Amino acid sequence: MGRLSAVSCGTLGSQRSTLPSLGWRRLLRGGAPQVVFRPRSPGATSLWAGDQSRSLPKWPPDDKRISALELKRCSMARGCLQGVKYLMFAFNLLFWLGGCGILGVGVWLATTQGSFATLSSSFPSLSAANLLIVTGTFVMAIGFVGCIGAIKENKCLLLTFFVVLLVVFVLEVAVAVLFFAYTDKIDKYAQRDLRKGLHLYGTPGNVGLTNAWSIIQTDSCVPFLQFRCCGVSNYTDWFEVYNATRVPDSCCLEFSESCGLHTPGTWWKAPCYETVKMWLQENLLAVGIFGLCTALVQILGLTFAMTMYCQVVKADTYCA
Repeated sequence: MGRLSAVSCGTLGSQRSTLPSLGWRRLLRGGAPQVVFRPRSPGATSLWAGDQSRSLPKWPPDDKRISALELKRCSMARGCLQGVKYLMFAFNLLFWLGGCGILGVGVWLATTQGSFATLSSSFPSLSAANLLIVTGTFVMAIGFVGCIGAIKENKCLLLTFFVVLLVVFVLEVAVAVLFFAYTDKIDKYAQRDLRKGLHLYGTPGNVGLTNAWSIIQTDSCVPFLQFRCCGVSNYTDWFEVYNATRVPDSCCLEFSESCGLHTPGTWWKAPCYETVKMWLQENLLAVGIFGLCTALVQILGLTFAMTMYCQVVKADTYCA
């Protein structure tokens, strides 16, 4: 029985050095190299019989196993990305709708009440209406960027949303810390500025300030807004404004035309600054809950944005 020898396109020596080193990528793309078997003399030695250290690569090839693993990782990354994507879109949609609501209230106050709640003479534009309009516009813009970044899976928009929201959060924390650290100085400055603003009461172009003082001093029909006060620190603050023993009619116990010209016994005696301050302290729990909810919403937004950003990067890495 004759023996077989493997002879390929080259010599026997070149075949022994090249065939085992061929990678499976080349084999898969181009197919196995052609091998021609021809009988040899009985004394010849087989190519594989004399070299037991060389063997064909195992099947399936390592590259194929790696490709299957990468495909599995890509599928998992895309699945996680889709889940985070829709969560972030829903969150930012609610964020955007909240901004629309705040903006609507601000526009309504600006059109119906003028510069409502403008008490500071140093910052005449610092009214409740203007604050609500600016806040609502900002929240809408941030929510819009978050929604587009989530739908488009855009890393730039997601990172922008995260950075802007982080800066806002840090500024809010800094303002809160500074407020509690300099409470006494803020109290003195606020009272001085409010007394200065009393001189603008009833003057042309200061409808917002006039309305704000009238609402605070009047016995409101709203139970939780019944301050029943007069002046900043005392009803005598109005004496300097009118240069007479007189107060606005909103300071009267029983409101009537020109009742501010009557005797002090018919006026509210409580100072408005301390009364409002005590009202805030009594409702400190509600104020704290509101602050915590605001912080929680911002932290959730930061978490969603960074999580989705990381998932987009991971999906791009595994699915490239």
